Amino acid sequence: MTSGWYRWEGDDLLLSLRVQPKAGRDAFIAPLGDRYKIAISAPPVEGKANARLVSFLAKSFGVGRKGVVLVNGESSRNKGVRITAPRKMPIPAGRP
Repeated sequence: MTSGWYRWEGDDLLLSLRVQPKAGRDAFIAPLGDRYKIAISAPPVEGKANARLVSFLAKSFGVGRKGVVLVNGESSRNKGVRITAPRKMPIPAGRP
């Protein structure tokens, strides 16, 4: 099953995200066109927002930090992320 903001590649979940740094809290907000908007509390300096995003996603999907890979968008608010074999689904992403 696929959507504009996610797709399955075997057991891995690929997400297209729109990240809002310097938010009041880390949170899944809502689908936003072909991306899913996520708020991250860390500022976008010296990789802090990316590191916080990886930690937040790892905890949310029940994987280790190494199970979350930033595929693209390191210096952009639009990011591609791979979650290796997620154990939990904090957002509605259908299973194949």
